[in-house]
Amino acid sequence: MEKFDTTGMKLFLIKLGEISLKGLNRGFFEKKLKNNIKLKLHPCRSYLTREKGRFYLYVDNSVSDEKIEFILKTTFGVVGFSKALVVEKDWDEMVRAAAELIEKEPFADGKGSFRVQSRRSDKSFSMRSLQIEQQLGGVVLDRYPEMTVNLKHPDKTLYVEVREKVYLYTSPVDGPGGLPVSCAGKGLLLLSGGIDSPVAGWRMAKRGLNMDCLYFHAYPYTSDMALQKVKDLALLLGPWLQGTTLLVVNFTEAELWIKDHSVEEEHTLMMRACMMKVANKMARKRNARVIVTGEALGQVASQTLESLCFTDSMSKIPVLRPLIGMDKNEIIETARKVGTYETSILPYDDCCVIFSPKHPLTRPDVEQQTKSYNNMDIEEILDKCVNEAAEYPINYI
Repeated sequence: MEKFDTTGMKLFLIKLGEISLKGLNRGFFEKKLKNNIKLKLHPCRSYLTREKGRFYLYVDNSVSDEKIEFILKTTFGVVGFSKALVVEKDWDEMVRAAAELIEKEPFADGKGSFRVQSRRSDKSFSMRSLQIEQQLGGVVLDRYPEMTVNLKHPDKTLYVEVREKVYLYTSPVDGPGGLPVSCAGKGLLLLSGGIDSPVAGWRMAKRGLNMDCLYFHAYPYTSDMALQKVKDLALLLGPWLQGTTLLVVNFTEAELWIKDHSVEEEHTLMMRACMMKVANKMARKRNARVIVTGEALGQVASQTLESLCFTDSMSKIPVLRPLIGMDKNEIIETARKVGTYETSILPYDDCCVIFSPKHPLTRPDVEQQTKSYNNMDIEEILDKCVNEAAEYPINYI
């Protein structure tokens, strides 16, 4: 590891998962993750270095632990992390650090069971892992004689990693895993005010996709509260997406045109087709190579296999549907985890429900519906939607 001054800084040990399996490409993914973490921490004083499947993040003591934990818990590529103490490979220093750690939570109450778990990556260190565990276990029992040892299912654990230096910690936190955002290129998320699309965006960000968000607004048929709801969803997604841009399209004119130039049972299909056309135009403008939607097979009339095939026929770039095989309960569970659920269920409708037919066509013929779309002669209106779209930058945190 490089030499640098860590005075006035605290250490977080970051564990990597899938990235560590990337072979010759591992450096590319590690660099992306490193940059993503540093961007979120800017302008705080920090230093991030790497050693054998670990990142070591030093951050100025003035930055709260809560802020650092929020950043790491919303950064894809981080499998887990721990606030740690680091000492030289000296036994007295190791004992001192262990004694300092167990004065704090979760050991501070002095009750329950514990274990010491040692990992000796540096095999030249004079003590074996079992010896380290036994000796530091004695340090714990000297301080808290009422505690008991439980090697399989302890209430608390003191972790020790012997590497170039020795790292000790007690409270590992799970990260989101996945791949660093932007390592898989750029896409465009169709973000509605519902439960599904934010989850779709989250799942694709977990696979490394960087995304702008596109929302279709149809004032006055959809209210300003509906727009604010989507802005709030974009803000909630922002940390997961490494920041994003919310693109708001005024879709009112297009909606009214569809209503007047297509038969009622086709209104929803024509609306979806127009949205896909706008998304393609916007994707070219924003250099996005894929479109992401929150559609799930069979969930509503417009998401039958035939309807999805028709929607796809309107796109010149791939359409990704990460929720396609999930049921509603699975999607809701993920939305709660991401933190978007409570906002998504606020009672403000998006433009998808405007002029919805009582009996929508659910088994459309692609060729016939393509003719219906072409007969609307709506391209000029859709170009206007793209050119006049509003942009709202969303920060990293």
